[in-house]
Amino acid sequence: MVEKDKIYLEWSTIEDIVDDLCNKIIKYQKQNNFKFKDLFGLQRGGLIPAVMVSHELNIPMTKGTISPNTLIIDDICYSGVTLADYFEKYQEEYVFPFELKTACLHYKPHTSVFEPTIYSEKWETDDWIVYPWEAAHSRTIQDYLT
Repeated sequence: MVEKDKIYLEWSTIEDIVDDLCNKIIKYQKQNNFKFKDLFGLQRGGLIPAVMVSHELNIPMTKGTISPNTLIIDDICYSGVTLADYFEKYQEEYVFPFELKTACLHYKPHTSVFEPTIYSEKWETDDWIVYPWEAAHSRTIQDYLT
């Protein structure tokens, strides 16, 4: 496997990106006359962004119950497999009469099979993003692919 270039993000950058994501969430709610009741952060990468969004927008975290008013949050939609699998599981297993709403900090449209409902930034390069909550020596491959 060829090692990708790594981009190390600082906490201050994350705070700016989360602020931007929160503004887009607010805009989405206004445009759709819709209010998120709670947030669900995907393990592991989505937990910290979800908590940050929860604090900033004063939307509680769910204890695991997904409803039409739940926003599912992840850090990045790189391959899209995590969000697509989660989306498919809930749509088919529970036969929801609605589409799950998803959000992430970064979306890589050129590598992803899934497009999140809301995202802060499109990331058009193949660089590997290392978030401040990750180990600096993390491998440039998603855990589920190893």
